[in-house]
Amino acid sequence: MKTKYIFVTGGVTSSLGKGILSSSLGVLLKSRGYKITIQKLDPYLNIDSGTLNPYEHGECFVTSDGYETDLDLGHYERFLDQITTHENNVTSGLIYKTVIDNEREGKYLGKTVQVIPHITNEIKRRIKILEKINNYHIIIVEIGGTVGDIEILPYIETVRQLKWELGYTNSIVIHLTLLPYILATGELKTKPTQHSVRNLMENGVQADFLVCRTEKHISNKIINKLSLFCNISPHNVIESINTKIIYDLPNLLHIQNFDKKVLKKLNLISLKKPNLNAWTNFIQQYKNPKYQITIAIVGKYVSLHDSYKSIKESLVHAGTFQKIFVNIKWINSCIIKTKNIIEIFNGISGILIAPGFGNRGIKGKILASEYARRNKIPFLGICLGMQVAMIEFARNVLKIPQADSCEINPYTKDPIIILIKNQKNIKNKGGTMRLGNLKCILKKNSKIFSIYGQEKIIERHRHRYEFNNDYLKSFATYGMQASGINPDTSLVEVIELEHHVFFIGVQFHPEYKSTVINPHPIFISFVKESKDYINKKLNTN
Repeated sequence: MKTKYIFVTGGVTSSLGKGILSSSLGVLLKSRGYKITIQKLDPYLNIDSGTLNPYEHGECFVTSDGYETDLDLGHYERFLDQITTHENNVTSGLIYKTVIDNEREGKYLGKTVQVIPHITNEIKRRIKILEKINNYHIIIVEIGGTVGDIEILPYIETVRQLKWELGYTNSIVIHLTLLPYILATGELKTKPTQHSVRNLMENGVQADFLVCRTEKHISNKIINKLSLFCNISPHNVIESINTKIIYDLPNLLHIQNFDKKVLKKLNLISLKKPNLNAWTNFIQQYKNPKYQITIAIVGKYVSLHDSYKSIKESLVHAGTFQKIFVNIKWINSCIIKTKNIIEIFNGISGILIAPGFGNRGIKGKILASEYARRNKIPFLGICLGMQVAMIEFARNVLKIPQADSCEINPYTKDPIIILIKNQKNIKNKGGTMRLGNLKCILKKNSKIFSIYGQEKIIERHRHRYEFNNDYLKSFATYGMQASGINPDTSLVEVIELEHHVFFIGVQFHPEYKSTVINPHPIFISFVKESKDYINKKLNTN
């Protein structure tokens, strides 16, 4: 069958959840037998998300093929339970760079290079690449930003062109918008949405569906008003009410027959009866847990929780899988001091030290690692979190007071953490780290081997620094084992502490592979051990 396209745009304000909407619709269409993928078009001029500050854009998600992308690709993978690649994320920076490179090479034969047709043609080419990769039936294309932004105009123009080129039964536009609730008058206001849709129409694009983000249920009166002023059938005005958990949205959309209406608009029928049992069971377990625990996430970007989005969701997946509700206590590592550490970690079931870069907040992370080690609190260190645990162990157990990372102190006499050899001559920061899927061999009879249940694993990476193997024997002598090694480079991928209930550090990022249907085994084990630890502590007291 000819590939169908669904374009998702947003209006009124950013951060309404276009990625969640796209992912939820993807789940519903996949449940009806269609082969689905989702693509994100980002209007910013960065080539990728690799050099963006987490406070600017949330976490940087890494695909299996080693591309640094927008965090929405994490949503796509977690919802659809399938991998994405670099083709699933396109930025304006990448588009413009490609066009400029083509012009320099003379590929346009001396023609004046313009937004139309050169930029729009390159956007179209990038969109259509996915058609050929895996014979997808339906491709959902999420356009970042909001209608009315200057930088989004080339994408809206591309949609206008594609609607005509593809044919009107082969593509649809879904517009996500906000219905603000005015507390003083107790009513939902439609005017911002009307202006947003009008702006879209002024650029030649008519939305086929209007999905309304709202705090309150939408009345028929509101639906009819939106239909009248936005030129959309009232049957195609869909409610997206705020929920306590994002994974509720597929069911809420399904109840409104959103997926069925979308297929009808695309001139398609359901290939099979939709089965959302696994999804519904997940929601039920989330809402009816048997246990509650509190995990401390220690990092320096904790004031914006999206900076650690994949870690947060991985804990949700692992907890729900075991009917455990995971409360998260966000702890800024910069505030951790010796005098307040007991108060900060009071009542904590487990400690997770998050990844990151630079020296800000490192002292607090080292103190947190020491506190978990000495008090036998379940501990998981990810990337920099593992490196911090190694530095702390070297200083306080191996009695190497100057032990440090070359990232933090390039002149340290005892470099426990060093720059990877092939990174030494690299000057450009974007897209040059050790990225994507890499192999790891786990030692049998280790904790990590029992977690995975297999010797060979593949996990995603994003780092420049590694453990210095010159210190490997010293660490092993005192009970800190390297239980996971890269077979090609001998780089230490996993460390674990003997005689501790759960003290594991990983150089890779397991959070990138956790999904709703398949929670990651490391997080499952970490959550379980955290629950057992706090229960034992409470029973002892």
